[in-house]
Amino acid sequence: MRGPAGPALEALLPRIPSEFAVIVVDNGSRDATAEIAARLGATVVHESVPGYGAAVHAGLLAATHDYVAFMDGDGSFDPDELLVLLDDVTSGRADVAVGRRRPVTRGVWPWHARLGNALIVAWLRRRIAMAAHDIAPMRVARRQALLDLGVEDRRFGYPVELLQKLTIAGWRVSEHDVAYHPRAEGTRSKVSGSVKGTLRTARDFWKVLS
Repeated sequence: MRGPAGPALEALLPRIPSEFAVIVVDNGSRDATAEIAARLGATVVHESVPGYGAAVHAGLLAATHDYVAFMDGDGSFDPDELLVLLDDVTSGRADVAVGRRRPVTRGVWPWHARLGNALIVAWLRRRIAMAAHDIAPMRVARRQALLDLGVEDRRFGYPVELLQKLTIAGWRVSEHDVAYHPRAEGTRSKVSGSVKGTLRTARDFWKVLS
C-alpha cells in the first residue's frame, strides 16, 4: 500500500483482513500518512525516490512473508477482495492473481484514464498474449518470485513492465473483477486526476514497451 493517502487510511486500515501484515509506503507525502499508518499498527516505509514503481519496490523489499499483496491506499478498493486473490496463489492455482477494475458508479474512472489503460492492455494482449484485461491495480504473488523477475521501472511504468515480464516468463495468471470505488475525500490521483497526469503516465507506459 502506498501513500500519500492520509485522509483514506483512518477508514481503510481497520478493514484490512487479519491475514495481512500491513506495510504503508510513504512516498514523499505532505499529509499525515506516516503518522496515521503508524498509529493504526502498520509498518511505515519511507521512500525518497519519487514514483509508483519506487514505492512498490520499497514495500516489496520491506515485506517479510512469502506472499505479498499490493493495492493503493486511497480507499478506491475493498481490501477484502484481496483474499480471493491470495487464495488463488497460495492454493497453487495461479502464480499471480490480479484485479480487474469494475467502477461502482459513473465518473469513478475518468474517460482519459480508462482509454489509456485500454490501449496499453490491448497492445499487450495482442503482442505477447497477456491474459489480464487491466494493469493489475490489485495483485498477489510470491515475494521472491517478484524479486526474481527483476522489474526495473520506478515510475508509473512499473505495472506494465511487471505484466510484460511475467507473461513472457510463462506465469499462470488469474484475474478477478474488483469493485472500483470513488477515492476517499481529500485524496487525488496523480494518474487519473487529470488529463495531464494520464498523459504523463502513458509516456511512462510506452517507455517500458518500447
